[in-house]
Amino acid sequence: MKPFSYERVSSPAEAAAAAARAGGAKFIAGGTNLLDLMKLEIETPRHLVDVTGTGLDEITETDEGGLRIGALVSNTALASDERVKRDYAVLSRAIVAGASGQLRNKATTGGNLLQRTRCPYFYDTNQACNKRKPGSGCAAKEGVSRQLGIVGVSDACIATYPGDMAVALRVLDAVVETVKADGTTRAIPLGEFHRLWGDTPHIETVLEPGEMITAVTLAKPLGGTHIYHKVRDRRSYAFALVSVAAVLDADGKGRVAIGGIAPRPWRVEAADAALPDVKAAARALTQGASPTDQNAFKIALVERTLAGVMAKARGEAA
Repeated sequence: MKPFSYERVSSPAEAAAAAARAGGAKFIAGGTNLLDLMKLEIETPRHLVDVTGTGLDEITETDEGGLRIGALVSNTALASDERVKRDYAVLSRAIVAGASGQLRNKATTGGNLLQRTRCPYFYDTNQACNKRKPGSGCAAKEGVSRQLGIVGVSDACIATYPGDMAVALRVLDAVVETVKADGTTRAIPLGEFHRLWGDTPHIETVLEPGEMITAVTLAKPLGGTHIYHKVRDRRSYAFALVSVAAVLDADGKGRVAIGGIAPRPWRVEAADAALPDVKAAARALTQGASPTDQNAFKIALVERTLAGVMAKARGEAA
């Protein structure tokens, strides 16, 4: 691990200012992904800003009838909140489907959104990776790519966004709140938060240097049936090959977002409009796919997983 300096701050504005002042800084809270990356020297921040004292660890109700989730709310606290379990069950189920209990106790809402890809070539510093070292190439394209992306990818990178929580947040139309070093704030729809890779896969979000996530807001409850289904190689503690977050009405119409196939939680307006027609929705979700020989199966897996979710919503499956 490379040497770094460290400071602890007590407010979001102070955190953003400290990060901007130091240069080469990273925020740290749970550290469940960042510390691993620092040990491998994939992340080499010169300065860490500890934000655990900024008071962003509460879930509060908004004037519009939704919820505001502080960036430091742990995954365990969020998944077990009675309001979330009752009104946003897809979010609770998605969080429980990810990681281990120990990790969920430490992982935070803000940090979860910023976790980086689990592409094996990103973690292997002996391999070419445009995301880790821009301009070095993408070893994954000719390598083991079973887990990697099929839509929204580019010639520079075929990695996927790895998380579960964000897939549910995407189907709920969540909004990310931030603060910048100059004290100004932003509200960023989650659908615009993660970038597609293009020619710059090392730039993963629209956050500016020093900009800090302060909260995630949810609109008032949608009602309907909430389902999160994750297909993976192991029953637990594995990232999704394909996951589906769905909020469905009794007639099968509704909205879906897909995980495990793209640089960000993947939601397509035409797919929502096509429901309850599974085949048409799946075609919309995978339109323009450019899979490798090893992960072309994900096109069919999207349709089959979505069909399973629809059957479950109709009470035809466990």
